[in-house]
Amino acid sequence: MRVLPLLPLLLSGWFAVPAHADEAQDWLKRLGQAEQQQSYQGTFVYERNGSFSTHGIWHSVLDGKTRERLMQLDGAAQEVVRSDGRTECVGGKTISGLGNVRVAATRKFDAQKLINWYSVAKTGDSRVAGRPVEVITLSPRDQHRYGFELYLDSETGVTLKSLLLNDKGQLLERFQFTTFDPVAPGESQLQPTGRCLSAVASNTSAPAPKSSEEWHSDWLPSGFELVASAVTRDPQTKSEVTNLLYDDGLTRFSVFLEPLLGASVPDSRLQLGPTVAVSRHLTSPDGDMMATVVGEIPMGTAERIALSMRAGVVEPQANP
Repeated sequence: MRVLPLLPLLLSGWFAVPAHADEAQDWLKRLGQAEQQQSYQGTFVYERNGSFSTHGIWHSVLDGKTRERLMQLDGAAQEVVRSDGRTECVGGKTISGLGNVRVAATRKFDAQKLINWYSVAKTGDSRVAGRPVEVITLSPRDQHRYGFELYLDSETGVTLKSLLLNDKGQLLERFQFTTFDPVAPGESQLQPTGRCLSAVASNTSAPAPKSSEEWHSDWLPSGFELVASAVTRDPQTKSEVTNLLYDDGLTRFSVFLEPLLGASVPDSRLQLGPTVAVSRHLTSPDGDMMATVVGEIPMGTAERIALSMRAGVVEPQANP
């Protein structure tokens, strides 16, 4: 999903054309409003690691409440239904990473915050799904996150195309509408099929064990904050796993902390497209732990975060 190596272009454009930067920030604000207010339906393609899939999406915003249904249209049947960001049901084996697609996000989009961590510029206009779009690029101000190229619908501000780029401008992930209709879907279109199984049980967190420590990171990239945490029980080992979710307003990663209970598990580094998974051994007062960082961040950043995890409630200071 890559045509131009945009990051060097963005860096030069940010300083040379400040008016374009102001215009880009205005478009990001429109994107934030669209995510909270705009209903739509359509079809999009999703590409990562050389594989493609096609999906239907029905997205409704009514009285401040968001409801969304995604259905894979090729290959094995897959389905997800969400209400206000909470997964209600899942059908089939959902595609890894699909939940992170920009169109599916329901968190509040803070344009003013993002400009602290990304250089923002409007680099032109184009067409996607037969509709005029504004091209907005976000180039990271450090080496700890990836860049984005967003194609925003000129009428609604909805993201009709999104490219995720590494520091060399190479394509890591693409999301793109092929059909888009900015009208609210009917109630029947938002209803799951019989194959979509309730996800309530999987969303239920186990109570934290009495002897369990809180966890924090001694180091985080600037802008990332802890936005959610949970303690769940591994169905196989029966041990309790701490899950911490961090967010900079555009990018997310998770940290999983699980006791080893005497098991011999090697450290590991894996990457599938833009998603990395780095596991490192840690020692805590309760014994050996495995810290695993999963997200669309550079490998070196994930490894540094994994090694920085510590027991205790002290919140870290973000560092560049």
